[in-house]
Amino acid sequence: MEIKKTDILIVGTGASGLFAALHMPSDKEVLMITKDTAEHSDSYLAQGGICVQRDEEDFDSFLEDTLKAGHYENRRESVEIMIRSSRKIIDELIGLGVDFARKDGKLDYTREGCHSKPRILFHEDITGQEITSKLLQAVRKLPNVTILEQVTMLDLIEKENQCLGIAAKREDGTVLGISAGETIFASGGIGGLYTHSTNYPHLTGDALAIALRHGVELEHIDYIQIHPTTLYSQKPGRRFLISESVRGEGAKLYNAKGQRFANEVLPRDLLTEAIRKQMREDQKPYVWLDMTCLGEQVILGHFPHIYQHCLEEGYDVTRQWIPVVPAQHYFMGGIHVDSDSRTTMEHLYAVGETSCNGVHGANRLASNSLLESLVFARRAAEKIGCGAWETDPDKETDFMEIYRKTEAEIHRQEKNLAQIYKQEVLEEIERERRAR
Repeated sequence: MEIKKTDILIVGTGASGLFAALHMPSDKEVLMITKDTAEHSDSYLAQGGICVQRDEEDFDSFLEDTLKAGHYENRRESVEIMIRSSRKIIDELIGLGVDFARKDGKLDYTREGCHSKPRILFHEDITGQEITSKLLQAVRKLPNVTILEQVTMLDLIEKENQCLGIAAKREDGTVLGISAGETIFASGGIGGLYTHSTNYPHLTGDALAIALRHGVELEHIDYIQIHPTTLYSQKPGRRFLISESVRGEGAKLYNAKGQRFANEVLPRDLLTEAIRKQMREDQKPYVWLDMTCLGEQVILGHFPHIYQHCLEEGYDVTRQWIPVVPAQHYFMGGIHVDSDSRTTMEHLYAVGETSCNGVHGANRLASNSLLESLVFARRAAEKIGCGAWETDPDKETDFMEIYRKTEAEIHRQEKNLAQIYKQEVLEEIERERRAR
């Protein structure tokens, strides 16, 4: 029996988990685990950018853009917290070495779908990689943080609605218990549940299934965002995203007859609906996206990685239209949390795509995801940091007793557990959908 003890456990190494780790008290031991390598999080895949409130006059329009995109089902308090916190987050990222694009020495802002004005900072077309790699680099320098890769959470250890830690499994199949004073789920979205997704396939919503089993409240888990434009391919595997920034900069959509059929900067859900309708009318598995109108200089300067990937697939976007199709992209629902990222279970937090703090409502506004993740990850860390830390020997005894029982149950279901979790999440999503 392998047991690890830590002050703070973070399940996931994406942007939200890393940012939380960076803001934990330096005298507390932090353990981070991830199912894959630390770099294989969806945060790395974010292309477009990160939003920021440009000035005080921008607050109302930023708020309205976010609420409108979310069909006014957002939690207004959370949206306001995110917007008001945005400039401080950006300043911190720049301090960590994040290299946002600049024009004439000043930060360069771009616009994406459903934004009323340019307020998005970016690094080429790999903003997520730029931010997350710098966060990971900073976390790896912290002496109080340990990262364990290829470790999968299997279950929660809890007693009387208090989280005591988790049971997990190493790559070689060894089961281990991790006892923690505070636990944060930062384990990403649910793209691995879908045949066509822009997400990594190992992100299968395990935290949702585990939360569901232990009575932790979920919220809006049927709110699943489809991205309108991914590169069409008959190959299996993750779909390559064609960033919303491309359309924000002026790229156009065309049907099989070469005719425009939609406003390219509609909210994602509405544009997805328009594209799917056009695909049915055309009897084609894709529509066309024209980037050539942006010009070679903009394409190579702002979208070099999209250009290169499309070239590898046989398309020169400076000269050719490309076929695009909607695919599952983002999860607006998740584990219900308050404005400090606390779940309905004591000593358990959730941040990033795993959580639902109400910022996104029924549909996420473009480039709000990285900002929301960082703002509420820091709030979780600050809440944990200001809490009272007391050693309770009874909790350690409770952990060991419950862990032994959990380990036995895991061994009984081990071969089918991953599939069982997937099915439970899909069934709960469908149950929520039918209840509306």
